[in-house]
Amino acid sequence: MRNRLAAGFAALLLATLSSAAVAETPLERGTYLMRSIVACGNCHTPKGPNGEIPGMELAGGFKFDEPPFTAYASNLTPDKETGIGNWTDEQLIVAIREGKRPDGSIIGPPMPIELYRGLSDNDAKAVVAYLRNLPAVKNEVPKSVYRIPLPPTYGPPVGQVADVPKSDKVAYGAYLAGPAGHCVECHTPMGERGHDYENKLGAGGFEFHGPWGVSVAVNLTPTGLKDRSDTDLKKMITSGTRPDGSRMLPPMAYPYYANISAEDLDAIVAYLRTLPPK
Repeated sequence: MRNRLAAGFAALLLATLSSAAVAETPLERGTYLMRSIVACGNCHTPKGPNGEIPGMELAGGFKFDEPPFTAYASNLTPDKETGIGNWTDEQLIVAIREGKRPDGSIIGPPMPIELYRGLSDNDAKAVVAYLRNLPAVKNEVPKSVYRIPLPPTYGPPVGQVADVPKSDKVAYGAYLAGPAGHCVECHTPMGERGHDYENKLGAGGFEFHGPWGVSVAVNLTPTGLKDRSDTDLKKMITSGTRPDGSRMLPPMAYPYYANISAEDLDAIVAYLRTLPPK
């Protein structure tokens, strides 16, 4: 009798958890994504000596000063004068996935529009739901200056993009490391026409100059990770700590990646293991 009761309780608990997973709202999904793998705040939230400035989440202003451009992260809060308060949901999705503002102007680097084009419809709506739920912050951000020509478009209008099933661990890991988290954007070397995803996907070597000095994106293919266990990789991603205890450098968004679920970490690592050695 006791065993039957325990089995019944376990079945009820499983059904409840399954129902809860199905009932995840766009805001819940968006909150998870934005506070973990998507990590827009890593660039769009102003930072001080002690980290992110309280009350300024996604209010923009971070400066990227590179030879090709001086770009400023935009204000993503619902403020109507300095943020996205006057944009429709559809305009926001077009800006994220197609790199085009409501006035028709093109969003330039370092926004990884090429990868964001693969963000699923549901996840794009979830991100927008999160942005709508933010407190409006008035923060005027300087206009970015580009010393390179921006493309007239990043491609044809994005049609429907389906969710990648979590049951396909490698495919879902590729989605998280690509369109969602754009890991492969920083870890793939540049070619004559931009990132060489076709020949050097995940091969590392890209340099990042910042207040911390110079950091170099590591090789994420089996060539670079052959001596790292899955546990090592997960700890490095979520804590910025190598197996020998040494600390890794920005711009990896470690405080955000600490919130990636165990299931999603498994998927990311499974995908990295399938990359062609480079």
